[in-house]
Amino acid sequence: MSRRELCVLFSSAGRRVELIQCFRAAAARLDVTLRVIACDRRPELSAACHTADRAYAVPSCDDEAFIDAVADICRTENVDLVVPTIDPELLPFSLNVERFAEAGTRIHVSPPLVVEIARDKLRTMHTFHRAGLAVPRTDTLENARQAISDWTWPVFVKPRSGSASRSISMIRDPSALPKDCAEPMIVQEYLSGPEYTISMFIDRDGVARSCIAHERLSVRAGEVEKGRTVRLSELPALARGMAEALPDARGALCFQAIADATRGLQVIELNARFGGGYPLADHAGACFAQWLLEEVAGLPVSANDDWRDGVLMLRYDQALFDG
Repeated sequence: MSRRELCVLFSSAGRRVELIQCFRAAAARLDVTLRVIACDRRPELSAACHTADRAYAVPSCDDEAFIDAVADICRTENVDLVVPTIDPELLPFSLNVERFAEAGTRIHVSPPLVVEIARDKLRTMHTFHRAGLAVPRTDTLENARQAISDWTWPVFVKPRSGSASRSISMIRDPSALPKDCAEPMIVQEYLSGPEYTISMFIDRDGVARSCIAHERLSVRAGEVEKGRTVRLSELPALARGMAEALPDARGALCFQAIADATRGLQVIELNARFGGGYPLADHAGACFAQWLLEEVAGLPVSANDDWRDGVLMLRYDQALFDG
């Protein structure tokens, strides 16, 4: 039986105002009354929390009390769907899917194995390589140090579990490889060419229904601020390969890829959640937010791959004022 009233909670809402707007617009198209809840460590300093119908303060997602706090909110507000927005909270949510389901709340998250693969960049590359996807050579910093003569320089060095383009550097000479790192690092073959975000929607039955790419024309703090959708010829094969590599993945995921001048399109990392550039995909017709609401509301799912090529997004800063 279909429903016409839903409540969605956005966790670690931060600045994800545009994502909330996508869900509100989707609900309006479906004639569904949508109540939006948002939570963050300091909701008074979160723009997204200020645009929600109600906001809550919760502990950090690495705190043992985090899941209990979100579960309490879901019971109080009768939340139908939780949408995580940052990588570190995915595994805690994934491990507690059944707990939330017993209370009638669906969490938009893939199973723990998928999340663990996505959080480990080395494991991601090995998983994709086994599935036949094109990926750059990737290894631990320690292994690369022991086989320096086998590498072509320059290389990329990045945290094994980093996000938002944190601590990524290009190393031009073996002598410049970092020492005494505070976290595990990987070395990745250098690629040069246009960089793309590729977003996929996998329905509740595990069928990849949409695969959309946008070129990252300009990036700030790891998030695209200028982008344009493009129908890459490799997308159909890439979607099939991703589905084979991650058969249990569900909902929205996004991948980063570089079209290297000599090696072609190479996938470099995975995020098992809505990407920061998702609003561009949504505006171009890949309406993942709507398709999720359709699933939760028990409506016919309209997921498709008929999105518009050449749609340009130019982001700018906007202020919210309180008081």
